[in-house]
Amino acid sequence: DMTDTTENIVLEHLRAIRQQLDHLTAGQQDVKSRLGSVESQTALMRNDIPRIDHRLDRMETRLDRIESRLGLVEA
Repeated sequence: DMTDTTENIVLEHLRAIRQQLDHLTAGQQDVKSRLGSVESQTALMRNDIPRIDHRLDRMETRLDRIESRLGLVEA
């Protein structure tokens, strides 16, 4: 019967669309998870940069003092 055939074709297409949608949804979840990881790592780096700057400033001060004591810099 033509109606049954049409219904079967429509159902097949709907199942295929649903399968593709499920696949896309799973892929989107993976992307969201990875993006969350990138955001977390970026936040950690933002915290590290000021600490590194502070340590470099301290090292520069110490190096300046050492150079001055050893007479390696012009006054």
